[in-house]
Amino acid sequence: MTSVEIPVSIAAALPNLTVLDITNDVRREVASTGGSGIAFVSPNGDPSLIRVQERETGFFSDLEGLLERLVPLEAEERTRLVSMLLGPRTEQIPFSDGSLCLGHYQRIFLVAFEDRCSNEWMLTVVA
Repeated sequence: MTSVEIPVSIAAALPNLTVLDITNDVRREVASTGGSGIAFVSPNGDPSLIRVQERETGFFSDLEGLLERLVPLEAEERTRLVSMLLGPRTEQIPFSDGSLCLGHYQRIFLVAFEDRCSNEWMLTVVA
């Protein structure tokens, strides 16, 4: 079987939500450290966050629709309110022998709001 690695992939580009799949980059960085531990993946840009989720396009459309209903687009400080609803900005991902412990379909996403799409994230490895 042949596998192809896509460096950065846009999982969803919606009017108020952009989602980048950074799984391959994180996987490569963790593999280079080897060993076992926890990888803390954090966004560098604001407003954005990291999430582990299955890559299913309908999920992102549903999420955007839900967020628009909960916090209307014209709401003051919308970004802060949406960030609060979605929780912590960082994800903790265990790894063993240099391999991420993700489910078969799970991917690591960098989620950005309000047309601010930046492929900037930070990895902290605790072995």
